[in-house]
Order: sequence, then C-alpha cells, then structure tokens
Amino acid sequence: MNDYVCRRFLLVRNWFPDQLNSEGKYYFNGDENFNKYCSNQKCDSDLEKINAACLLLFNELFGSSDLFKYHNNINIVDYIMIWLSYMLNLKKNQDETSNLQYFYTTYINNDKYKNIITGVTGYTNYKDLIDQKKYFLDIDSNIISNFYEAFKLLCEMYTNFDEKTSYCSNCSQNANNFVNKYNEMNGNYNITSNSSYKQLLSTLSNDYNNFKNYYTSKGGNCKDFPLIPTAKTT
Repeated sequence: MNDYVCRRFLLVRNWFPDQLNSEGKYYFNGDENFNKYCSNQKCDSDLEKINAACLLLFNELFGSSDLFKYHNNINIVDYIMIWLSYMLNLKKNQDETSNLQYFYTTYINNDKYKNIITGVTGYTNYKDLIDQKKYFLDIDSNIISNFYEAFKLLCEMYTNFDEKTSYCSNCSQNANNFVNKYNEMNGNYNITSNSSYKQLLSTLSNDYNNFKNYYTSKGGNCKDFPLIPTAKTT
C-alpha cells in the first residue's frame, strides 16, 4: 500500500463511481478511460463496465515488469478483489450474475487476464495473481462492505497527505474512523472465526501501521492516531 496505489483507486472511483446513479445503474464519468478494455470499444452491460475498471486497475498496478517490481506486494491484489466484490454487490441480480464466482468464470477466466507479464517471475499473468487469492470467491457479500469502507479510509489518509508540507487534511479523523471500523470487524465472530478474513484484517492493520511510519518519516505527527489491536484469535 502506498500513495500511488491509492491514487489509482481514487482515479477509478472518480471515473467509475462506487455507487449507483439515481436510476439504480452503474455509470462511467468518461468512457474514454475504459474503452480499450471493452468489447468493440464500448462497455454496454454492467459487468462489462466492472470488468473494464478491474482490468485498468491490474494494468496500472501490475501491467509491466517495472510496475510489478514496484508493486510486488501481493496484498495489493486483496484490495483489488475487495473493490471488485463490493462493486459487484452494489446491484443484486436474481440470475446470480453479481456473484464473484460468475464474474471469475465469465471474465477472469479469459484471455485478457491471461496475457503474459513479460519479465516477471513467480506470477505469469493477472489470473495467476487472482488465483493466489481465490478465497474471495466464497467471501460473504454482507461482510465485504466493511472491508471496503476500511480500505477507503486508509487510502484517504494517503491521498490527503502532502509530503512536501507534512500536512494531512482529515488524517486524524480518518485514522479514528478506520480503527473504529477495524475494531468493529475484529469483534465480529463471523469475521475472526474465518482464517481468510483474519488475514485481510492483518493486511489492513499492517498497512495502517505502515502509513503511520511513512507519515512520521515525512515530518508528520501521528500522536493523535489511535493504536490498532492485533486480530483476535478464536
């Protein structure tokens, strides 16, 4: 997790909002940002829109050997999958097309996610990265919104911080909100009794502490940032 990663997610959120419009539909704020990821340069269906944004994120974060080396933290894939799961769940469909398993079979299991990342060892393509996190296919849709909210709060700390001036608007408030959300999840037996969810909690906790270290190293004062407890064991 770093400023670059969070700003890529912020761009995607600006171009493809994480809420439906007044008509209950997914929408783009600029098709030109996604057209090359769409069939025939146009995304007509909801899933095509989500797929285009997902491919853009993978391309921006893992699309070349240089990017891959810079973002070689596999846990970044967790955040892409949290975003993907959240977006799919914005609109429930009776035919189960909002299900992540359906999306995996229909989109991830096709050529665009299987293009070779030249010069990278260990992982050959985007599907290979996703397959390391395949537990997301069984994640509870009622829980994913909690992880997404925590992730957004964490990223807002990065995107609101100006390392040139050491000023961070709303960082203290976001830190408190993040830790409150973390504690809420850490107290939820349905989360702490699941090893995959506990790993996600650990990733969030580590990245929160990493931000505090980064903030301090750039001259920021995080004395008002609350401490975060370790994930509960059951």
